[in-house]
This record gives sequence, structure tokens and C-alpha cells, in this order.
Amino acid sequence: MQLTDWTDYSLRVLMYCGVQGPERLVTISALAQNYGISRHHLTKIVNALARQGLLETVRGRNGGMRLARPPGQIRLGAVVRSAEPDFRLAECFDKTSNTCPLTKFCRLKRVLQTALDAYFAELDGVTLADLLPSAQTMNRAMSLPSSTRSGAPSSTRRGALSGA
Repeated sequence: MQLTDWTDYSLRVLMYCGVQGPERLVTISALAQNYGISRHHLTKIVNALARQGLLETVRGRNGGMRLARPPGQIRLGAVVRSAEPDFRLAECFDKTSNTCPLTKFCRLKRVLQTALDAYFAELDGVTLADLLPSAQTMNRAMSLPSSTRSGAPSSTRRGALSGA
């Protein structure tokens, strides 16, 4: 199983905002620069997270975003469920399009469902607060040479948390 980029970026946005704390607004420009992700794509993600009540957005020249609730109240399982398009692990998970002739006898679906349930049980036990590094650690991570990270050159990553 692999998470979509949308989910990955959603989690990154939440982590970045969580490290900033409730008093500092984060801009899409800062996120795009530090993560090497398109502003257009991030704008869609931020809007979706705001509609879900995870981010608070402030318009205007000095605007930006911040977490809408404390990091300890944001469960990873809920974020992943809302970000992913579906969790159909095999054809038999969709009754309307299932054409597998083994469905009546196969035990695979039950095993996969049990695994998926365990996956979400693990994610439901983790909050955003559990994932947050210190601002200093995140600054160091954003300043790594580009050879160790994909995306924008390391020079665009400097100052990740020193103000947007």
C-alpha cells in the first residue's frame, strides 16, 4: 500500500504548521520553497485541510495559515482517511465492480481487511503532536544538501522556520 502525494503533502503541511506553533502564520510560499512542492498544489491541499477544520487561514498581506486545533487533537488516522481517495486493496473490496469468481470462497479479503484495520488502529493511536520535531531539528532537516533530499536545491530550503 502506498499513500498518495496528496496525503504525504497534507501531513507535511500539518507538521510544518505544528512546529511553528499557534502564534506564527505560515505562508504557502514558505511551504512551497521549503518542501519543493508547487504553490498551486499546496493551495488546493491547504484549502482542503481548512475545510476539514484542521487549518485556520488568514487572508491579506500578512496572512497565512496555522493549525486550527492543538496538535494533540489531530489524529493521523483521520487525516489519512480524509486525504486518500479510497482503500480498496483488491477488486473484491468494491461490491459494484467485483468480478472475481473466487469471492464466495476466498479468504484474502478478510486477511487484507484485518491488515487494513490494524493499519488504521496504529494511525489512530498517533497524534500530530507525536510527530513534531523541535523547530531546531526541522531547520536542520530543511537545510540538508540537495543530494540527500529530492526537490528544490538546499539553498531554497534554508530558514525553513525562521520566518516565511
